[in-house]
Amino acid sequence: MSRRKGIRAQGHNSTSTQAHRGISTLMAFVLITCAFFCQASTNSKANSTKDEFAIQIYLPREVTVRGNHPTLGQVSVIRGEESLAAKASEIALGRLSIPGQEIVIDRATVLSRLASNGISASKVMLTGAEKIKVKRQQRIIKGDEFVELARSFLEENLVEQSVCRTDQIGTPKDLAVPDSNKEIKFSPCLELSRARNQARVQIAVLADGQEIGTRKISFRLKYNCRRAVTLADIPAGAVISPENIRIEETISSHPEPANWRPPYGLVAKRRIPANTVIRGDMVGQREPAVIVKRNQNVIIQIERPGLVVTAIGKAMQQARTGEYIKVRNLDSQRIILAKVNEDGTVEPVF
Repeated sequence: MSRRKGIRAQGHNSTSTQAHRGISTLMAFVLITCAFFCQASTNSKANSTKDEFAIQIYLPREVTVRGNHPTLGQVSVIRGEESLAAKASEIALGRLSIPGQEIVIDRATVLSRLASNGISASKVMLTGAEKIKVKRQQRIIKGDEFVELARSFLEENLVEQSVCRTDQIGTPKDLAVPDSNKEIKFSPCLELSRARNQARVQIAVLADGQEIGTRKISFRLKYNCRRAVTLADIPAGAVISPENIRIEETISSHPEPANWRPPYGLVAKRRIPANTVIRGDMVGQREPAVIVKRNQNVIIQIERPGLVVTAIGKAMQQARTGEYIKVRNLDSQRIILAKVNEDGTVEPVF
């Protein structure tokens, strides 16, 4: 009796397990079927949404174009009805007037431009970015390039041969020029400068012969020069000679005077210490000797063609050749103004 009950219980458990398995299988089938129909519904809705629009336009965040007048076809990806997409591609979106300029186009602007060209916003689906940053493709000419061009031109066209170095004064800004098929050329020229030790070069940038930009570069000029330097202390009144000075080569911010020569034979106006560069105000011509002394008797002489008149006078001051002094005529006691001659005589000035 108990054995039969056990067999019945075992059969009951087996039947229950099979039932559970059947239910699980049925539920899985239902879930898969629902998912399939949901996906199909979603795809159907998406396809029906796309079908509602004649063209789809994808807007990138940033784009670089050639030329000055970007079009919608240059700055976006357009798909859809062929004739309408072709028309939309040709729509202008503004003007890039100068190199380096950027313009920002938002979705509202795109839709407005489409509407202005007969394409209703209801036929357009926009995707991608909310705004597009549009830049023109360009070439950057660095400031250092202008400097090297200007320096080469300057060194080839300098008139002053003593220039040994050209130091730039500042660096010009970079120049952005359109990157096109036009031939770019540079046209440098010298400009007048108020400072003798400076030069300025202007470089014009030409595209197919038309000027599209300029840069100016200034240079400070350095010159090869000579200078006289004292070898030892030179007292006032001493004569300058190869024994007490040396001539050195140097670089100066100013050109050497055309009449420069070593100061040999000149006289120191004051004491000049050793290792001092001699300037023009430190030396002068040697003064002639005094040939007439004060209270010295002199011959007053008037010489004319066929006539010589002389008299004795007394110098009232000392003088050198060519100087004018007062002389008292000893015969008449009159004081006259006379010029001292090389032979020591004096000639009255009337």
